[in-house]
Amino acid sequence: MTPFDSLAPDAAALVIRQEERADAATDLARSVELLRAVADGVIAQRRVVRVYTPVPTVAMSRRESRTPGFEIARRAAIGRGFTPAVRPTGGRAVAYDESCVVFDVIRREDEGSIDQARFFREIGDALVVAMRRLGVDARVGDVPGEYCPGEFSINARGAVKLIGTSQRAVRGARLLSGMLPLGGVERFVDVLLAVNAALELDWDPATFGTLATEVPRMPRAMVERTLIAALTGL
Repeated sequence: MTPFDSLAPDAAALVIRQEERADAATDLARSVELLRAVADGVIAQRRVVRVYTPVPTVAMSRRESRTPGFEIARRAAIGRGFTPAVRPTGGRAVAYDESCVVFDVIRREDEGSIDQARFFREIGDALVVAMRRLGVDARVGDVPGEYCPGEFSINARGAVKLIGTSQRAVRGARLLSGMLPLGGVERFVDVLLAVNAALELDWDPATFGTLATEVPRMPRAMVERTLIAALTGL
């Protein structure tokens, strides 16, 4: 079965709950594969939501891969047990592992029908709804000093970043990817301190939030169901 067979062709949205574990490069490449499949009409649905459990990864942007400190950042990630990878979307360095939920949202778009800011805003609002259903005081907006800063980050209490999102577009479709930590973040802080130092990026480690702090002992299955429900209802 291919990942595109998860729902019948006439379903409103294609939901892919990826069960198998893949390496970092494969998981990131699948995001682009889905984006192009939606754009080309290989996938009939206008919207795809994919949720998966990643391997330990430090995902850096293509822009960062061209900086003088990239090789040092790669070695720092490897030395701390993370696979360095170049992600297909924008933003800055992000660290995650199997204690996190990673998601993709792909939307087919007619020419000029969805711009980047609008898509960020719509997905951000949906993520806030999901987090509030789980009991989090969630809001759209960046926290000063956060890693991979962006005005459409999802924060908790206006104090810590919970979810960061980034985008990529091709003719006919748009992809937004994001990550939510569910457990401890100490190892992420440790690796990002080294990686961001190599990339000459300033940030405040105290802004790295996790669902475990906001709503302790929340079952992963419930988190995934709540995210999927919000993201497919756009």
